[in-house]
Amino acid sequence: MKKPLLFIALAAVFACKDKPKENKEEVQEEMTEIVEEKESEWITLFDGTNFDGWHMYNGGEVTEPWKLEDGAMVLYPPEERPEGANYNLVTDEEFTDFVLTLDWKIAEGGNSGFFWGVKEGEEYGQPYVTGPEIQVLDDERHPDAKNGEDRLAGSLYDIVPPSEKVVKPAGEWNSVELMINHKTNQGHVIQNGTKIVEFPVEGPEWDELIANSKFTDWEDFAAFKTGKIGLQDHGNVVAFRNIKIKEL
Repeated sequence: MKKPLLFIALAAVFACKDKPKENKEEVQEEMTEIVEEKESEWITLFDGTNFDGWHMYNGGEVTEPWKLEDGAMVLYPPEERPEGANYNLVTDEEFTDFVLTLDWKIAEGGNSGFFWGVKEGEEYGQPYVTGPEIQVLDDERHPDAKNGEDRLAGSLYDIVPPSEKVVKPAGEWNSVELMINHKTNQGHVIQNGTKIVEFPVEGPEWDELIANSKFTDWEDFAAFKTGKIGLQDHGNVVAFRNIKIKEL
């Protein structure tokens, strides 16, 4: 198990306490190196300046209707779109066990989400065909909020509802952490500092959750341990920023 940065720092401080000055300096340098190494485990998936590392789902480079604004990627979906067109985004890289953090902001009455375990291919028209979704929603205005608690913001969409409501209103930023760990068979969602969803990621309990959802007959839904991170085009204005991932 990887030790938290605070634990490492405190251990180094106590180790340094009774040592001669020159040894203290060595320990402090080592502590700094350890902290920097741990911080470097985080991979920036979006730094606010470009779309490097992302592409359109089943498509090419990111173009309109996505825009860069104030350090965020913002989707302005057109009122009229070509038949079959979608503007979902996915990462170039695939991930298996990880902690993902991001901020999201939804327009009034808006609906969106983000996925993991996404696969691309002609047989898959949308990311949600393969990837489970963490819901992004204006709970106060969007009708999906009235279709069950497992469709509220922060839920594992149509599978596990949030344990409490900590989402901020439409137009405000929400911070989310998603952990997926097949090694320990654990997944969780932390929204605005509160853990609101916990779930297994495989095995009989996971299978039962899927069987009791709308996805029960979807052959390839949640079928891939390794897949891409996706951002959803649901036809509403939505923004994402500060997207980082740490592999476990």
